[in-house]
Amino acid sequence: MSLSLPGRVVVFDYGEVISRTPHAARTALLEATGLDADTLFPVYQELRHDLDRGDLSVLDYWRAIAARTGQRWSVTEIHRLWALDFTGWFEVDPEVLALVEELHDAGTRVALLSNAGFDFGDPYRRSPMGSLFETVVVSAEEHVLKPDASIYRDTCARLGIEPAAMVFVDNRQENAAGAEAVGAVGLHFTSAAGLRADLEALATPTA
Repeated sequence: MSLSLPGRVVVFDYGEVISRTPHAARTALLEATGLDADTLFPVYQELRHDLDRGDLSVLDYWRAIAARTGQRWSVTEIHRLWALDFTGWFEVDPEVLALVEELHDAGTRVALLSNAGFDFGDPYRRSPMGSLFETVVVSAEEHVLKPDASIYRDTCARLGIEPAAMVFVDNRQENAAGAEAVGAVGLHFTSAAGLRADLEALATPTA
């Protein structure tokens, strides 16, 4: 029997929930920049918050990384680095995406809520995966990051539901807790099997 949650909307995070951790892309970035992991990735991660909040464009994000790591990259070089990083995030976990599709095909409403830069909006929406989502909310477009309460409330408003009807799935515990703080169900993602078990528990009527 297909998994279905009548009366609920399951809202998924993207990075490291539907997508896999981009290990190969990170190795390629180190090779392309000539930097070591301890130099590149703390800056990459710190500045990512500004990118995902919409405070930095993609170009300015990579220029800021260059400045912080003592590099000078042309637009051509930045495009290469961006492409390595960007495409790495589109290797998905087929078990998780199949679960999204199973929910969708069984009549459960599904949506996406992601902390991500402006460059992810159209790929999320226009990829084959995007056909499954009723709505896609991208943090850069909203100028606010999870776990700020407003992004969960705005997602619910777009879906026309109260927070109690939302089941939110995220690999970061603080983001799942942020959803719970507004009255939704927050599920901390650790694996496809664990997520299926959590969703099945929600689908099972209690006595």
